[in-house]
Amino acid sequence: MRSLLVSLLLAASAPAFATTYDVDPVHSQIGFAVTHMMVSTVHGSFSVVSGTVEYDAAHPENTKVTGKIGIASVDTNSVDRDKHLVSADFFDAAAFPEMTFTSTAVKNVTKTTFDLVGDLTIRGKTKPVTFKVNRLAPEFKDPWGNIKSGTSATATINRQDFGVAWNTALDGGGYVVGDEVALTLDLELLKK
Repeated sequence: MRSLLVSLLLAASAPAFATTYDVDPVHSQIGFAVTHMMVSTVHGSFSVVSGTVEYDAAHPENTKVTGKIGIASVDTNSVDRDKHLVSADFFDAAAFPEMTFTSTAVKNVTKTTFDLVGDLTIRGKTKPVTFKVNRLAPEFKDPWGNIKSGTSATATINRQDFGVAWNTALDGGGYVVGDEVALTLDLELLKK
């Protein structure tokens, strides 16, 4: 009986350990949406993405995330628009080839979500951003023996905060491109 009590006490006091995952770029999508001409929404994505997630389901408040996105991989289903987006008018991919994110805090943890606060850098400008993150899905083994999980996250940023400022006024008022950009991350994760 005494050894059982000791075992239970040791188990209860043992520190929890986070699991480290790499973002699977082939099965993940970084999407964005922004208003166009004040009447429609343009959707786009980035296909070059990498990152690391440290996650402990028992203590999601300790989650840590880093990520990188290749600007030149932008795709809005229009070659001409994509060329304009990577130019100095928008992202200036020649001078700033990546956008990065590094988490700094976790807040508002619930049974299904948490807020991930971090520093987002675009065009050399770093601003705090908060993502609403779904807790990671239970792990599973894929047909090739890899251990996988996944999650999704959303945030809204103002592109002007990051120096992505190009615009043209419309004759009837308003502008060609909206300032608010909705971000959607759908991530498949590979356990290290």
